[in-house]
Amino acid sequence: MSVQTHIDASADTPDRAIRSRRSGCRVGYGVQMDDALMRRIARARRVDAMMTGVFTAIGGFFLLLIVALAAYIVITGLASYYPGVLSCGPMGIGNQIFNTVYLVFLSLMISAGLGLPAGIYMAEYAPDNKVTAFIRVAIESLSSLPSIVVGLFGYMAFVYMVGLHANIFAGALSVSILNLPLVTTETEAAIRSVPRAMADGSAALGATHWRTIVRVLVPAGLPHIVTGVMLAAQRAFGEAAALLMTSGQGTAIDWSNWDPFYANSPLNFFRSGETLAVHVWIRRTTGQLPFLGFDSNANAAFTAAVLVLIALFFSICVNAMTKYVHARQSGLTKKEPAARRAFIKSKRCASIASECSLEPERRASDEND
Repeated sequence: MSVQTHIDASADTPDRAIRSRRSGCRVGYGVQMDDALMRRIARARRVDAMMTGVFTAIGGFFLLLIVALAAYIVITGLASYYPGVLSCGPMGIGNQIFNTVYLVFLSLMISAGLGLPAGIYMAEYAPDNKVTAFIRVAIESLSSLPSIVVGLFGYMAFVYMVGLHANIFAGALSVSILNLPLVTTETEAAIRSVPRAMADGSAALGATHWRTIVRVLVPAGLPHIVTGVMLAAQRAFGEAAALLMTSGQGTAIDWSNWDPFYANSPLNFFRSGETLAVHVWIRRTTGQLPFLGFDSNANAAFTAAVLVLIALFFSICVNAMTKYVHARQSGLTKKEPAARRAFIKSKRCASIASECSLEPERRASDEND
C-alpha cells in the first residue's frame, strides 16, 4: 500500500497516474510473489530436512539392528566355546567348515560361469522383442522361488532321478539355481551402467564388439559385478533349506586320502557334506546330546558365530580385492613407484591448471559471441 500511495502522489496527470497505478500494482504483485516464493523455499527446506532425518533414522535403526544381531550371535557363540569344537571329530565342526567353503566355491563356479555370460548376452546381444521380455520375466520368477521349493526340485533332479544319495555337488547345483538370477541381473545392470561413450570410443579405435566387452565394459563394471557375486556367496553361506535334502545331514571325511575318486576324500564332491547352516539346524532340533559329552545348543551357538565370521571375512577379502583391481585399472596402486604416482599427479594438476587458465578466455569469447 505504501508503494501504491507513493507512486500516486508522484503522478502529474491522470493518464500518468493511471499508468503509475498499474505500475504500482505490478510492483506490489512482484513483492507479494517474492514473499510467497521465499515461504515456499523455506517450507521445502524444512520438509527436506525432516525427511532426511526420517530416512537417516530408519537407515540407522536397521544398521544398528544388524550390528546388534551380529554382535549378539558372535559374542554368544564365542562364549560357548569348549575344547575340541574346532576339531574334525563328532564333537567338532571342522568338517562342516570345509564342506561350507567347498560348496560355496562350487556353487560360485557354476552360477558365475553361467550368470556372467547370460548377463552379458542380455545387455549387449539380446534383441528387444517378446522373447527377451519373456526371458526377463522367467529370470525374475526364478529369483522369487522359495528355498524349500528349489531344494525339492534339486532332490528330484540331482539326487533321486540320477540314482545318487545326497551329495555336495547336488547341493551346489541347487544353490546355483537360487543364485543364477542374481548374478545374471547384476551383470546386466553393471554392463548397462557403463557410459556408452566408452564403448563407442573403443569401437572408433577399431576394436571388435567382443573385445570392447572384454577390455572395456566388463572391467569398468567389475565392482558392480563383484557385488552381485558376493551377494550370491553370502546366500550360499547361509542357505539351509535347499541343502537339507540335497547335500545331506552328515559328513565323513578321511583327511589322509586326497584322491578325488575316493569315497571319503575331502575333494570328492559326490559325498555327503553337511554345511554350517545345516549343522546349526540339526543341533537346534536334536536338543541335548549327553552321550557325546557336550551341549548341542552350545555347539550350535558357536557354529553360528563361526558362520557369521566366515561370511564377514569373505566380504572383507572380496572388497579388498575389488578395490585393488580397480586401482590397478585406474593406474594408481601403492605398489607402483612413487615417481610414477608423482608424475601422474603432476600431469593431472597441469591439466587442471590449463583448464583454469583457459576459462577466462572462454568466458570472454562467449560474451563477444
